[in-house]
Amino acid sequence: MSSYAGDTDAPDFPQGMQWLNTDRPISLKDLRGKVVLLDFWTYCCINCMHILPDLAKLEEKYHDELVVIGVHSAKFSAEKDEGNIEQAIARYGIDHPVVNDHDLVIWQEYGVHAWPTLVLIDPEGEIVGYQSGEDIYATFDQAIGRVIRHFDRQGLVNRNPIKGLRAGAQVAQTLLRFPGKVLADEASGRLFIADSNHNRIIVCSLDGNVEAVVGRGQGGMQDGSFAEATFRNPQGMALAGDALYVADTDNHAIRRVNLREGTAGTIAGTGQQGRIANAAGRGRNVALNSPWDLVAQGGALYIAMAGTHQIWRMDLGSGEVSPYAGSGMEGRVDGSLGRAALAQPSGITTDGKRLYFADSESSSIRSADLNGKGDVKTMVGQDLFVFGDRDGTGAQVRLQHPLGVTYHDGVLYVADTYNNKIKEVFPSDDRALTFLGTGEEGLRDGDKPLFNEPGGVSVADGKLYVADTNNHSIRVADLKTRMVSTLELKGLEKLQASQGNNSSGETLQLEPQTVAPGEGRLTLSLQLPQGYELNLQAPSYVTLSSDGKALTFSDGSTEKTVNARHFPLVLPVRIGEGAARLSARFVLYYCQETKESLCYFKEVELQVPVKASTAASTSEIRMAYSLEVRS
Repeated sequence: MSSYAGDTDAPDFPQGMQWLNTDRPISLKDLRGKVVLLDFWTYCCINCMHILPDLAKLEEKYHDELVVIGVHSAKFSAEKDEGNIEQAIARYGIDHPVVNDHDLVIWQEYGVHAWPTLVLIDPEGEIVGYQSGEDIYATFDQAIGRVIRHFDRQGLVNRNPIKGLRAGAQVAQTLLRFPGKVLADEASGRLFIADSNHNRIIVCSLDGNVEAVVGRGQGGMQDGSFAEATFRNPQGMALAGDALYVADTDNHAIRRVNLREGTAGTIAGTGQQGRIANAAGRGRNVALNSPWDLVAQGGALYIAMAGTHQIWRMDLGSGEVSPYAGSGMEGRVDGSLGRAALAQPSGITTDGKRLYFADSESSSIRSADLNGKGDVKTMVGQDLFVFGDRDGTGAQVRLQHPLGVTYHDGVLYVADTYNNKIKEVFPSDDRALTFLGTGEEGLRDGDKPLFNEPGGVSVADGKLYVADTNNHSIRVADLKTRMVSTLELKGLEKLQASQGNNSSGETLQLEPQTVAPGEGRLTLSLQLPQGYELNLQAPSYVTLSSDGKALTFSDGSTEKTVNARHFPLVLPVRIGEGAARLSARFVLYYCQETKESLCYFKEVELQVPVKASTAASTSEIRMAYSLEVRS
């Protein structure tokens, strides 16, 4: 990419493509005058996830000159679905337009061969160059800067915004947001939930009573008390005594939560992505690469290191962290621990004799000896581009990007993520059978349940707990009856208190109202969309406040909080001479009428100027809010 200008016409996007994150289809002709960067990605790909921060930095630096277009070119069949891509866009926080290249048409026109691949296009629609792989910031920062300077001299750079280019993905604010993993502990009766996109860990009882929230709900890497600590996309967890170990995936770190003292600290990882597959080290001096899941065994943590396609081991006594299985090359190659090739291991468990892991990119379940001298073996599944949904034995089995696995009583329960199923795998004879799910995505309880990209599984007290990621829920299955329910979390005020900057709060200004002085009333109205209702088991409330004595409540105060289980709410007020500003802060928990255990959260503040006048015909102040649900 040494040239300042391209010399090959960039193929335009075909008509009739599905566009996401924008309010209209886009043509390269629409982008003349802009520097355009095409990002060919697929949402399963760990390498594609790794470059998103670099893309965001480039977009921020060249805000007026650069347009990034995501070209989603699916590997797995489930990734072709528009709704699934929309979920991934929201999960990864992508705010640039994305085109659904589900049949690889754009991929082929540009001659792309790997994920991710980035193609740079100049302001006249010519290809400047391309690069595949990670670590892209420095190369494209330099190239984009040169292209801008070159075309600026000719007056060909357009710095005006393009209308409707960035709409942004919208997902209703649920109490959990894309929970990735779950850990159930029968001995203590506790359930640990990685509330991944809320950047926190929830500790609750096995029946859903929230006991504590670890993390203040903001992305970051800060140690400290539960209320001070920050995480970034936490995933798998392991429990040893009072220590909860957390794979803090996007911080490339291992965190230790002291459940007794109420603190969280970092025990491994620098906070920066490690680039070398076999660079061992100690504690916070060693760079890790997207640790995705953990299991504790014999004084050590075994780490599914998705970013380097390996299993790593951390000695909890010495703090030494080093590769345990996998050469660092991506693939499905069995053999000795050091020579085997893995493919984005994302879930790990053990029976005390062997490790079992979900090798997501090869759509297989594999095992590794625990004695440090054995081998890696594939139990079910076949290879990187061989996937599907088929029960059977060994290489006959087809899975689709499994992310979670847990061992219980001679059985591996597998989150067969892109098949929206839970499978049973039997280590004794390498059989795989469908346990739960039909393959259809959705949220349905009972004996014919539906899931939506489940990512984590764990067993306690005869029940299987499932992190149903795209349903923003934890599901509970009875292992004997196979009846499934959605876990109803209780103690929701603790969750709301830790939302941090993830709160869905907004402020709306209402038209001024003139009312008669004296005794009056305030009427608060709420309109929910059809098919939704307030969750009567949750603590919805409204906090009212006035900025002066011109408007007070019946007890003479200027602030009041009332429970909000039913609307309209009617409250007596005293209206004095002069003007006041009245504020009503709604904190609402609501749910779909057919999915009462899936709880949504909304915070909104209404403000209205109020003026007293003897000429007014009413002494009633009205404040109404109509809640819209966007998905």
